Amino acid sequence: MHNLLYLLPALGCPACMGVCVWMMMRSGKSGQAGQTAQPGTIVPPAVQDQEIAALRAEVDQLRAAQRDARDADRPASEWRS
Repeated sequence: MHNLLYLLPALGCPACMGVCVWMMMRSGKSGQAGQTAQPGTIVPPAVQDQEIAALRAEVDQLRAAQRDARDADRPASEWRS
């Protein structure tokens, strides 16, 4: 009986891990109808092209803002004509 107490944690840990994995797999299948595409899913090329164009426009805006901030910080003597 005393040895049984040593085996309980060794048997309980894999059993709990199995239950956790089962619950995660089960929750992944339910209710994804109204959500956006999950990472790793295949997205139609037209949607990808729109997302890439939007991201490129955002990057261009951020670069322009950085360039403007950098130019505003430079003294007038360093400006090129």
